[in-house]
Amino acid sequence: MDEQKAALRRVIRAQMKALAPEERRRSDEALFTRFLSLPAVERSDTLLLYCGMGAEPDTLRLLPRLAARGKRLLLPRCADAPGIMDARVCDPSLPLVRHRYGMLEPGPDRPVVPPGGIDLILVPGLAFDRLGYRLGQGGGYYDRYLPQTGAFTVALCRSCFLLDAVPREVHDAPVDLVLTEEETFAPSLL
Repeated sequence: MDEQKAALRRVIRAQMKALAPEERRRSDEALFTRFLSLPAVERSDTLLLYCGMGAEPDTLRLLPRLAARGKRLLLPRCADAPGIMDARVCDPSLPLVRHRYGMLEPGPDRPVVPPGGIDLILVPGLAFDRLGYRLGQGGGYYDRYLPQTGAFTVALCRSCFLLDAVPREVHDAPVDLVLTEEETFAPSLL
């Protein structure tokens, strides 16, 4: 299974790199518009987002829009232990720190919010399927974190990376909602 996932990651990453900047920008705007219009976003007070890397959706652009709505915003911060992260309060007016893996995260001085204090989590992934399963980057951070929280989970997935099936293992859990530019898949309601 690990080899199958690794091979698929290589293919998806190559396809991501091939996306034109204008295509990514249009896709991002469609995804963000759909995300911001979700009733679950409106109902949620505390949201854990992520900073998109490379050709992933540029989710940092969501921060000022959500802050203007009075939302409490969190971003993940990786711990020193492999595969472990926590959720830190993010102030859009403060600079973020670049982690050794390349992603931006809040500084170590930002307050930690326990998993039970989060209403909605925007879950990253290279690809998703209609049942809500994801192909992550391979570090296992979200696989370990998500079972600790009862938050509603949402994924932004470019249509070109919505697969018929994502390879999965017993510990993999689907997200509650997958959004593409045009469609919504709610596996938790099936």
